[in-house]
Amino acid sequence: MTEFGQGHHLQLVDGSGFIFRAFFQAERSLAPKYRYRSDGTPVGAVHFFCNMLLKIVMDSGGEHAPTHAAVVFDTASKTFRSDIYSEYKSNRPPPPPDLVPQFQATRDATAAFNIACLEMDGFEADDIIATLATKAKAAGGEVTILSSDKDLMQLVGDGIRMMDGRDNKRIGPAEVREKFGVGPDKVVDVQALAGDSVDNVPGAPGIGVKTAALLINEYGDLEALLERASEIKQPKRRQTLIDFADQIRVSRRLVQLERNAPVGIAFADLEIAKPDPDNLLKFLVEQEFRTLTRRVADHLGAEPPDIPEAAKPAADAEPPAAPEAAELPFNADSYECVLTESALERWLQEIRERGIVAIDTETTSLDEMAAELVGVSLSVDPGKACYIPVAHVSNPDLLESGEAAPIQLARETVLGLLKPVLEDEAVLKIGHNIKYDMKILARCGIRMASVDDTMLISYALHGGLHRFSMGVLSKLYLKHEPIPIKSLLGAGKSAITFDRTSIGDATKYAGEDADITLRLWRKLKPELRRERVTTVYETLERPLVPVLTEMERNGIKVDRRHLALMSRKFGDRINALADEIREDAGESFNIASPKQLGEVLFGKLGLPGGKKLRNGSFSTSADVLEDLAAEGHALPAKVLDWRHRSKLKSTYTDALQQHINRASGRVHTSYHIAGANTGRLASTDPNLQNIPVRSEEGRRIREAFIAEEGHILLSLDYSQIELRILAHVANIESLRLAFEQGIDIHALTASQMFGVPVEGMDPAVRRRAKAINFGVIYGISSFGLARNLRMPRADAQEFIKTYFERFPGIRAYMDRTVEDAKANGFVSTIFGRKIHTPEIGAKGPQGAFARRAAINAPIQGSAADLIRRAMIRIPGAIEGLPAKMLLQVHDELLFEVREDAVEDTISAVRAVMVGADRPAARIEPALVVDAGTGSNWAEAH
Repeated sequence: MTEFGQGHHLQLVDGSGFIFRAFFQAERSLAPKYRYRSDGTPVGAVHFFCNMLLKIVMDSGGEHAPTHAAVVFDTASKTFRSDIYSEYKSNRPPPPPDLVPQFQATRDATAAFNIACLEMDGFEADDIIATLATKAKAAGGEVTILSSDKDLMQLVGDGIRMMDGRDNKRIGPAEVREKFGVGPDKVVDVQALAGDSVDNVPGAPGIGVKTAALLINEYGDLEALLERASEIKQPKRRQTLIDFADQIRVSRRLVQLERNAPVGIAFADLEIAKPDPDNLLKFLVEQEFRTLTRRVADHLGAEPPDIPEAAKPAADAEPPAAPEAAELPFNADSYECVLTESALERWLQEIRERGIVAIDTETTSLDEMAAELVGVSLSVDPGKACYIPVAHVSNPDLLESGEAAPIQLARETVLGLLKPVLEDEAVLKIGHNIKYDMKILARCGIRMASVDDTMLISYALHGGLHRFSMGVLSKLYLKHEPIPIKSLLGAGKSAITFDRTSIGDATKYAGEDADITLRLWRKLKPELRRERVTTVYETLERPLVPVLTEMERNGIKVDRRHLALMSRKFGDRINALADEIREDAGESFNIASPKQLGEVLFGKLGLPGGKKLRNGSFSTSADVLEDLAAEGHALPAKVLDWRHRSKLKSTYTDALQQHINRASGRVHTSYHIAGANTGRLASTDPNLQNIPVRSEEGRRIREAFIAEEGHILLSLDYSQIELRILAHVANIESLRLAFEQGIDIHALTASQMFGVPVEGMDPAVRRRAKAINFGVIYGISSFGLARNLRMPRADAQEFIKTYFERFPGIRAYMDRTVEDAKANGFVSTIFGRKIHTPEIGAKGPQGAFARRAAINAPIQGSAADLIRRAMIRIPGAIEGLPAKMLLQVHDELLFEVREDAVEDTISAVRAVMVGADRPAARIEPALVVDAGTGSNWAEAH
């Protein structure tokens, strides 16, 4: 083995970049039956990858052919660049789920082809490539980098070239200059100025590649440019370079590749050697690459092995499962109960080989912060599932006989064996509402990585069409009625917890849950691509799961004494109001009974406006009572006050005390990602999104939410986000300009509508304009506006008419949106979310409601998508800061931050929030985020 030097040729493959490109190429060009193995495992990218590796092996030995080679991968660990800039690569979306199982397979393929496979924690693949290329060039050898990554172009020069594997195009100094406007030696300077939205390299705001190249060519290099920035004639450009000089220098450190990484490998270890035929052919057979297997066998002079008939994919297979597999009948008796370590190891080995598993947990409660794990079910094939019990007690049917707890594996043993597989990013875990399972397992010390969720897949596909429970989806898409939980647990006072069910019944029920989940995934996942909502799922739904999991586990501290004091005061006032109401009525009656209240108001007292419902009783809805109160009737006003305080007491001050977790002393709400058609999150157990903030009592409830000692609560929320989005989607130039100039938008609307000056405007006039502004977003009718503003309906109709005359773009938007909804059956947000409108063509009130919802959905949905995008990026932005994201309430995010880190946290979070629309869109007018702090929530917001 000779020393590496002149006459040797090192080929370095950007493995991480290649696998991503191979994946999308496979998606476009391979038929479904070649993108998946017969067991449903995705292998399309691995197929392309193996063809590339075969070319390296086959080409070795010829003139200018590689004599040495290595495939270089990124690791999942943070690199030194994150220490330089915490937001580096923080906004990258997670990889497509079908790609996740193929990461390890590409490494296995590299080993099977007997080619060196390199990766190193703390450094990116590009740094390893830069180090090896630099050393090989210094030794007198030739280097080819197989990649199209622009970051590697700084290495190009004498002895080092790049090849774009997609079209076999050579990338030399001329091609680099064509792309960047400078030679390879100045690429880093240009990148430092231009920044990179993909990797979140900040650069210089407003300076792109072309301008950066002009500046570098004029001043020679980046440091000279920054030192002489005051000489630049263009004022904006000059000021940008002065103001952001430090940020630009940080950007340069981020894009500069490390050429002296501690790789610790000798060139002799990279010499290309003939693959072992048995190992390589075995790997290719396992992947079911029949044609490639024959090619390799022919090249190696080996007998081509047969791929067993059972492993051949069906000719008409539809990804990721053959139709006959999806239609396999359910048989609960076929599920395995795992009671030994060897049986569990067998299942885990199969999961590792497949790279995919459906999982479900069974627990003692629906409260993820208090529930105890009872068992785990797994499925790897339709009809093939297991249940692993860990905490069952005696069979409730045999309790009187004193039967001991059934035989089962120890909880610690099961968790210890499951942990490496569930935390392995190369294994895709599929669940239905998997956030629940992630929280349960997190309390058991397992941080489940790389997840897919059938509930959210269906939500991305079918938002607005139906609910997304497993039972609903199973009946709709698998034509199967799942075993009802009541058949195991019973109902009412006699209900038992899952740990008291028989293990036999539990195996059938839990195994079926995992089986259904896997079948739903195989059936629904390919639909994302066909319906063109893959991006919605991959960027708005799936990556939000771990973020919410962490937020919900964080919880928020609550002052129990404050709530108890409020409850007592509410109780005293409620009782006093009840006495006053009964005294005014002249009799004792049940104020909470709509029937009795209606008889008092309209029967005994003869108040006007009494309308009887179908059941014969009078309506006492809030609207009816508000109309009476507005006319000066005291008793209805007191009933409204009584109802308001009663609700605050029962729903918040009493209930919140019951929701304080004993272990943490905090309240842990649960967020439902698929809870609203528009993408808005729903908060339950308890609901923290509907605490009224317009009343003094509601604000006082927020005072009970407090920060830990030494910390404060920080609130950041989008300013008038829905009106900004309306100005953007409806292209209302006057509204956009008003926002950009900081003009009071409601005062502007009032001025435009009523012809009054903004200065010195009557607050009542502004309030009317505000009601119309927000009412229009929700498609308000003249009847609704009349009720809101307490005015005749004719006046309200005139207001709406004037509004549309002043802002004709809004009417055009509304008409266009309704027509699109009728034509397509759905409307879309700025970010591609589909919100289906099945009743858009209905007659009467039903159709009118559907049309109003269709008008509002793109606006409210875009706002919901926007804050989701921000939430997904924020954990990376605040990593290393003593800050936790606790709550999301519509357009607001609430954090708990150590007192000395407030400004840094505001800066990091605000940067993410104002840029959350990019790179997918650029909302105009620009987004604005307000920040507030305090010792409690009321002070912060």
